[in-house]
Amino acid sequence: MATGRALIAVDPVGENTIIVSPGANGRVGAADCGAAADLLRKAAVTVLQQEVPDEANHAAARLAGGIVLHNPAPAVAGAVPPPHVDVLVPNRTELAALTGTPVPETIDEVVAAARKLTGAGAVLVTLGGDGVLLLEGTAHLHIPAFTVRPVDTTAAGDSFCGALAVALAEGRTLEQAARWACAAAAISTTRAGAQPSLARRDEVEAFLAGQR
Repeated sequence: MATGRALIAVDPVGENTIIVSPGANGRVGAADCGAAADLLRKAAVTVLQQEVPDEANHAAARLAGGIVLHNPAPAVAGAVPPPHVDVLVPNRTELAALTGTPVPETIDEVVAAARKLTGAGAVLVTLGGDGVLLLEGTAHLHIPAFTVRPVDTTAAGDSFCGALAVALAEGRTLEQAARWACAAAAISTTRAGAQPSLARRDEVEAFLAGQR
């Protein structure tokens, strides 16, 4: 199978539209996850996303021995998050697809939509320039975004999820991890491209130190 690829268009204010061709990613199955069972059981955090079929995500979630983080991207209407998810990380569009509601604009609308989700231990809704909304149990917390001058938002969500996984693997609380991830995502928006925009640990630490 051809390697999966994403074709990305960026507008003058840094927002992007992405067309995904899954390629080999679309052929990953439960058997592949079973073959990686030992790794999944030992992983501190397992990150799942929707560029692979649901059966692969569901199998990986069942086999994971650590924290399971699911980013339901790209958004698929009617998609069912895998079981045993500890942290679900949708953006506004993905939240709407999961709940069958209009794309929420205000914080109150985001909270109302996220309350419709069941099964995950916590929900972190990424809101771009509006920051992140954390929902745990009956409580919710809005974490504002850091102020930067965006050039290209491509990979901001991936950057957020990667940094969030690192922070959780290191034992930080979900709130602390979300703030760390917000910093990594903010840095990524100041650079063009996807992989080249990802921040190093020392850059995130320096960025946060400058916010105090």
